Amino acid sequence: MARFSIEGGRKLCGSIIPQGAKNEALQVICATLLTDQRVVIDNIPDIADVNNLIRLLVDLGVRVERRGAHTYSFKADDVHLDILESRDFYKRAASLRGSVMIVGPLLARFHKAILPKPGGDKIGRRRLDTHLIGIQKLGAEFDYDPDLKAYRITTQELKGCYMLLDEASVTGTANIVMASVLAHGTTTIYNAACEPYVQQLCRMLVNMGANIEGIGSNLLTIHGVEKLGGCQHRLLPDMIEVGSFIGMAAMTGSEITIKDVAYDELGIIPDAFRRLGITIERSGDDILVPAHEGYTIDTYLDGGIMTISDAPWPGLTPDLLSVMLVVATKATGSVLIHQKMFESRLFFVDKLIDMGAQIILCDPHRATVIGLSDKFKLRHAEMSSPDIRAGIALLIAAMSAKGTSIIHNIDQIDRGYEKIDTRLNALGAKIQRL
Repeated sequence: MARFSIEGGRKLCGSIIPQGAKNEALQVICATLLTDQRVVIDNIPDIADVNNLIRLLVDLGVRVERRGAHTYSFKADDVHLDILESRDFYKRAASLRGSVMIVGPLLARFHKAILPKPGGDKIGRRRLDTHLIGIQKLGAEFDYDPDLKAYRITTQELKGCYMLLDEASVTGTANIVMASVLAHGTTTIYNAACEPYVQQLCRMLVNMGANIEGIGSNLLTIHGVEKLGGCQHRLLPDMIEVGSFIGMAAMTGSEITIKDVAYDELGIIPDAFRRLGITIERSGDDILVPAHEGYTIDTYLDGGIMTISDAPWPGLTPDLLSVMLVVATKATGSVLIHQKMFESRLFFVDKLIDMGAQIILCDPHRATVIGLSDKFKLRHAEMSSPDIRAGIALLIAAMSAKGTSIIHNIDQIDRGYEKIDTRLNALGAKIQRL
């Protein structure tokens, strides 16, 4: 299994362009199953999770053509539904959490789908109730196959209805929207996720001929249509990668320009890093992070310790809390990191503690970081990446540490970050893939 060797203490300099958004890519690629016309998608990141989903669609009979480094065309005019019954398809789908979002399009167009228990990050329980209940309300029936360990999902016809989601699930909202666009009648989804990626999916569907109202809000109204056509679509930059580069610049005391970030779609992310004391300068659609000799965490007006927590959009995305936690270890001051969504995502902090960071893991959801200021240097260490976001956080820690660190299981990092070693080495890092 591959691993990184990272020589710490090196300053970075230059500019970097964030990849296309992973989470948006998984949604819009699944949406290509909704039409027999050609759909062209640009800015697709070359990462493991996205490539695995594309292979899954190829298995289903979708004609996929790579037109450039990050541009693909999809034409689902000869989908092989019998492949859904194969164990090879089950294994592929089960290994990729994003595969759950093919259920909505398959049901909408072909009235049949299979849902295995999906894989992905080991960051705690990630229930699928929102997906299943929403699709059931549209008229789907579920039959559990104990031999295949998967749900067979069928419907005579999907019919629009009103639903109030029990949680503002991003993938759940995307799945239900894709099922609704070809349903008979009107579907109203209240407490819908409204992240930019969901908005992008909705805009793409509208370009394909869907009728969706309320895009950008938590109340979506979808009027079903008989058929969708093709379109061209470009992914947003990945906001998680933008945030990772901000944190990386601060931790290594480097001056970095992050170009073409779609700043207006970043929401609260820049201000969240400013609360950690990091200077962020906007220039058009670029972000400049100047070299920091040190940075000080804000406190509340009454002097209380700052809490940074995740929340549904427009709140802070949970995918950046691991990065913000490691950035806080070199700040002056203290902060409470509250990861509300996943109960296992903070367990990587023991590796930071081994590197010399002062962190109190209060419980599976909360960690208090006592920043030791820029005078403090993390020690090098040998560690393993448990998930995508912890992996990039550990890479940032290793880049700022004394000595050479080793990170095992970097396949997890490759799932979400395109050629991260090559791109960072171009800025002056020294990361060797072994």
